[in-house]
Amino acid sequence: MHRARQNQEALAICDITLAELAIAYGKQRFHLTVTLDEFLAQTESRFVVLPLTARACARILSFPASFPRDPADRMIAATALDQGLPLVTADRAIRKSRAVPTIW
Repeated sequence: MHRARQNQEALAICDITLAELAIAYGKQRFHLTVTLDEFLAQTESRFVVLPLTARACARILSFPASFPRDPADRMIAATALDQGLPLVTADRAIRKSRAVPTIW
């Protein structure tokens, strides 16, 4: 993983994704065999965690009306755009909006 990060070949997540995972766990959308803290730390160690930047925040306003209104979805998509990365998502509304290149 360290070598992949150095070569910029690792998968990345937006920092808000860690909060989204915690919220989903709190709503019992999935179960863990470790503590939430351990799970989040493991997730953080396996991905490059991208910060939400000022430039990404400004991009949030450029999404079309067809883009989902969820603030976290907007932050994640804006971060992907800001970084020049495709977004891996199963969300049909995000894919249908064509506001960000997607993989799924």
